[in-house]
Amino acid sequence: MIDIRKDRGSFRDPRGSVYIARDHVYRTVMPRAATDFDAVRSTAAWEELLRKQWVLPEDKVDPEVLGDTGKGAIYVLEHPKLPYISYPYEWSFPLLKAAALLHLDVHLLALKDNVTLTDASAYNIQFQGPNPVFIDHLSFRPYHQGEFWIGHRQFCEQFLNPLLLRSVLGVPANNWYRGAQEGVDVSEINRLIPWRKKLSWKMLSHVSLQARFQQASIDNSKKNNVIGKRKLPKEAFIQMLSSLRSWILKMEPADTGKTVWVDYAETHSYTDQEVAVKKQFVHDFVHAGIRTVWDIGCNTGDYTKVVIRAGVDRVIGFDADQKALELAYERACSNELPFLPLFLDAANPSPMQGWAETERMGFSDRSSPDAIIALALVHHLAIGRNIPLDQVVSWLVGLSRSGIIEFIPKNDAMVQKLLCLREDVFDDYNEDYFLKSLQSRARITRTKVVSASGRRLVCYER
Repeated sequence: MIDIRKDRGSFRDPRGSVYIARDHVYRTVMPRAATDFDAVRSTAAWEELLRKQWVLPEDKVDPEVLGDTGKGAIYVLEHPKLPYISYPYEWSFPLLKAAALLHLDVHLLALKDNVTLTDASAYNIQFQGPNPVFIDHLSFRPYHQGEFWIGHRQFCEQFLNPLLLRSVLGVPANNWYRGAQEGVDVSEINRLIPWRKKLSWKMLSHVSLQARFQQASIDNSKKNNVIGKRKLPKEAFIQMLSSLRSWILKMEPADTGKTVWVDYAETHSYTDQEVAVKKQFVHDFVHAGIRTVWDIGCNTGDYTKVVIRAGVDRVIGFDADQKALELAYERACSNELPFLPLFLDAANPSPMQGWAETERMGFSDRSSPDAIIALALVHHLAIGRNIPLDQVVSWLVGLSRSGIIEFIPKNDAMVQKLLCLREDVFDDYNEDYFLKSLQSRARITRTKVVSASGRRLVCYER
């Protein structure tokens, strides 16, 4: 009997649900969605969306594949299983921007054949490497002449406002987004942006007026009722989406100066020869059984590129430095790497949250990699964040059955940088204790000192 479970985030839409069965992903299409589903699939726009790979592929399968779970479904679709599900609060600015542009491109293409979207949720976008893909196949329905964009406010709160937070105010939206989950509220962004920044039609229509409409709906004013009865010609709808797309395309993060680790690849304490030795060690670690690697503390992706060249299929990278993530995304795109760099504060990973604390899965609950690499990370957690070294090792080893962990001794310049303005209370932070902690949880298969300061790389297997 195949274990079939309903996706924890798939409960809001009565038109269908998503189910996971081992390495298979299925979606039910219930009777109330069947008419719209058939109408959309008969259009040339749908075929073009699939051809462009803007939407996730689908195959109709026998509903019996789901057993009793599939009863009542008109159709059951099978989709490719993505290697890692990410959430908007884990996206850097360019990832969120790419997702917003894809959402608008999908909508504009669909409207050519009188198809529209029922919502504008950022959670309908996922990434394959650095490339966004639309995953909610039941969000499409026939367009009705003159209708307003019902997802306008949701698009603003989940895409536009978080982008404005960074591009106008220089504030990353990740922690705000994670706390609110539905994005940045229109009334809040309207209060934050200075009035002199709102003296444009785009700001007026997508920020100020959205905030006014929200207040009107709260007040239940007659003005809001009138707005609800107005019509929006299709040409104006398309122009609205196109104008919004042009605006977002030009957005860039506000320059807030250098971050602490964005120049790490150039400012680390390694010599060129030591870097070459380290890269060779990482390259030699990769073997045929390793297809997916998590790079914890990926920075701009130097060692991600090494493991990809060594033969892995994909890398999910994690880092807390926004500018490093932006450079990593640029590298993934320009080199066409199967590399998705995501925001992660390793001392405070994304938890299980949302409805019933299960709607959005935690960082380590979504999948398991074949291996991790954790280079120049341990000291940031053990010394920079006061997490006991033994617990740091336990957390890392718990993520994957194999991996490479780097230990950097106290005499290294990078550790001294962390200690320069604080008391050294880290008596257990030494190589012997690190190795002892690792050996209590896994088998050390290979190790090498790769710098004059004594930096050590250690391969382990659980």
